[in-house]
Amino acid sequence: MSRFFASCGKGLEYLLADELVALGCARATATVAGANAEGSLADAQRAVLWSRLASRVLWPLAEFDCPDEHALYEGASRIDWPRHLAPGHTLAVDAHVSGEALTHARYAAQRVKDAVVDVMRARTGARPDVDVESPDLRLNLVVRKGRAVLSVDLGGGPLHRRGWRRIQGDAPLKENLAAAVLMRGNWSRMYAEGGALLDPMCGSGTLVIEAALMAADVAPGLQRHGGFMPTGWLGFDTDAWKQLRVEAIEREAKGRTALRPVFQGRDIDPHAVRAARENAEAAGVAEAIEWKVEDVRALAAAEGQPERGLVACNPPYDARLAADPALYRALGDALKRAVPQWRASLLCGDADLAYATGLRAAKKYQVFNGAIECTLIVVDPIAPPQRERAEDAAPRELSEGAQMVANRLRKNLRKLKSWREREGVHCFRAYDADIPEYAAAIDVYETDESPSRTFLHVQEYAAPAEIPQDVQRRRLNEALAAAREVFGVPRERIALKTRARGKGGSKYGQFDTRGEFVVVREGRARLRVNLFDYLDTGLFLDHRPMRLRIADEARDARFLNLFAYTGAATVHAALGGARATTTVDLSATYLQWCADNLRENGVGGAKHRLVQADAMEWLSHDEGEYDLIFCDPPTFSNSKRADDFDVQAAHVALLRAAVARLSREGALYFSNNFRRFRLDEAAVAQFAHCVEITRETLPPDFGRDARIHRCWRLTRNASR
Repeated sequence: MSRFFASCGKGLEYLLADELVALGCARATATVAGANAEGSLADAQRAVLWSRLASRVLWPLAEFDCPDEHALYEGASRIDWPRHLAPGHTLAVDAHVSGEALTHARYAAQRVKDAVVDVMRARTGARPDVDVESPDLRLNLVVRKGRAVLSVDLGGGPLHRRGWRRIQGDAPLKENLAAAVLMRGNWSRMYAEGGALLDPMCGSGTLVIEAALMAADVAPGLQRHGGFMPTGWLGFDTDAWKQLRVEAIEREAKGRTALRPVFQGRDIDPHAVRAARENAEAAGVAEAIEWKVEDVRALAAAEGQPERGLVACNPPYDARLAADPALYRALGDALKRAVPQWRASLLCGDADLAYATGLRAAKKYQVFNGAIECTLIVVDPIAPPQRERAEDAAPRELSEGAQMVANRLRKNLRKLKSWREREGVHCFRAYDADIPEYAAAIDVYETDESPSRTFLHVQEYAAPAEIPQDVQRRRLNEALAAAREVFGVPRERIALKTRARGKGGSKYGQFDTRGEFVVVREGRARLRVNLFDYLDTGLFLDHRPMRLRIADEARDARFLNLFAYTGAATVHAALGGARATTTVDLSATYLQWCADNLRENGVGGAKHRLVQADAMEWLSHDEGEYDLIFCDPPTFSNSKRADDFDVQAAHVALLRAAVARLSREGALYFSNNFRRFRLDEAAVAQFAHCVEITRETLPPDFGRDARIHRCWRLTRNASR
């Protein structure tokens, strides 16, 4: 098992990671502009042939310290180049550098080329020539933070070039970004269920042709150089490639034979439609596609149109192409008129242009078309049935108080927008008693499905005793009205937790018993939440940065999760590559929830252990050793199955026992949400080095409440 890297356009990383796993890689983790994958060389070669999203697949040859150009040359010179390059072969080097020592990519590429030439000349008597267009061996160099990684480009060049494009328009859409638009629209499933595809602004036909090739099960790499060897690298597994190619050809033959003529391309420009026809001919899918010169404003429902289908479109959005909000509005109106029950996946220039369509997006994604940042929206259905808002048949104008809350919600959403898009956050706190009179927390949960649904979790805070109950109810209703107006969700998707006065003071009243779980995404993890049946949902949103940190640090670690609740941190550790996980909680309900979360992510087996026990008692008997521990105890607990627990009184004993289970280089993350908690630093210093990292673990959506939790990092080694 080896590690390799597949690059892609920014915004496609998580899609690519999922695709690589589906193609047979043991694991794939999204990172900036690509995914780190684990698998065999054959797995990497399969990605070259079959990945619709990857830009390049890079197989590493060497990694070494690279503080300057001399170290770069020396590192490259230590590679046994005759094992990789035959005499007479040609060479090209692509370089990407950052830092102060090496600042010029072309110079860095030249130094690597010099090293290869010098080694080959000394060992074989012949030197390779440079061919930047079509070399036998294309190398890729990345220098970052003083480390160099030198890899073979297994595809021999950009993989978005499928080989069928003969003519392109002024601003062609890359084929791998087109594939992402189709995947976000769930096109493969739509086609399998009998659906059709329409692009009403098709340009040179990229989206329609890519959709037809996907439906025909044609491997993207087959049309590049006829699917023959993509590289002359001597380490390439030629037998595996031949077998992959034979299988791909067999699949293509079956897929093309069964391909249904359900593809439509429209454009107002006859030259663009002519180019699209020629490209479709080159791709071998012309007979399945109907092309037509037509203004989007003239789009109308066609006879015999399937009930369901996908509109995939990349309307003009760049200033050079004169992006026009009126055109976007015309597009939205036309789609509502012609295909109201279809799904749409629209690549828009920005959020404002997406909003101009008048379509309500179920999902929004930030992606890049080259250097242009775009907004991809998925709408399903295009024109929602009116019955969803039947209860609002005669919508009333918001009261002054409700309008204040609505304005604050919109302001918060604008403030969080770039962070949410950059980090891929789908569950977040949108409002936290920002206006003191409207004392509630409003959390947003977007489901990980297609189409996505938006749920709101509204939790009322205790009001001062002097506030009359009728005033409290009015304010809460106004806050709910504002939330429904801003997010456009029906009442059945709002989970409301209200406080009622009674003996012992204010407390939460009866909850629903719907037994309804929905799945949401956090980073790479798919997690089940229950918004209605419990006070908490199964996912503490304020701990999002901590869980993502665990995922980053879990590689090959033995992970222990104490007071694990529903096991979200365990799922992140497992997906982050933990060697083994142990999850401890006293509640059988929560452990079953954790098991369901693990299963949701395809994680299971003996190396992921679930333990129903009191954490303090279990630690006193456990003899295991762990590299990474997460401990997030409750403030108080008086369970009948265990001794009473008070985090303030018990934290020293708890931490002492947990640190005793740490490996020498291990780390323990300790967190709690008791607002009056005071760490006994002197006592803890006797057995651990402890650093508070609370600020690093507080996400932007909880910026109003810096006391939501506190967190520390403990190690046995005081030098760390």
